[in-house]
Amino acid sequence: MKNRRMFRPLKFVLFALLFFVLLALLGWVVMSLWNWLTPALFGWKMIGYWQAVGLIALCRLLFGGFGGPRGRGSHWGRRARERWEAMTPEEREKFRQGMSGCCGRVASPDANPTA
Repeated sequence: MKNRRMFRPLKFVLFALLFFVLLALLGWVVMSLWNWLTPALFGWKMIGYWQAVGLIALCRLLFGGFGGPRGRGSHWGRRARERWEAMTPEEREKFRQGMSGCCGRVASPDANPTA
């Protein structure tokens, strides 16, 4: 038990160091890609390292990040799945037919896509 307490600060320092190394690497990758592609394709100016890090932060704020929803799907997907499972086979078929009129063919969630 004492050994675990001893290693907590070390783990924190290692995780913080790993976070900053990955952020630095990601900033460099974004800056390099931007400076390689956008001036040639669109005639835009080149950016510096801190502008690339700011661009990453802006994208995180606008688009919601790199990890996506945590757990098994989003709230809406989970709710739709629960409603689907509560339907009878007749209700499911009626729903499929209604959706095929406006959305084309709708695959059954019960079907195995790999088979």
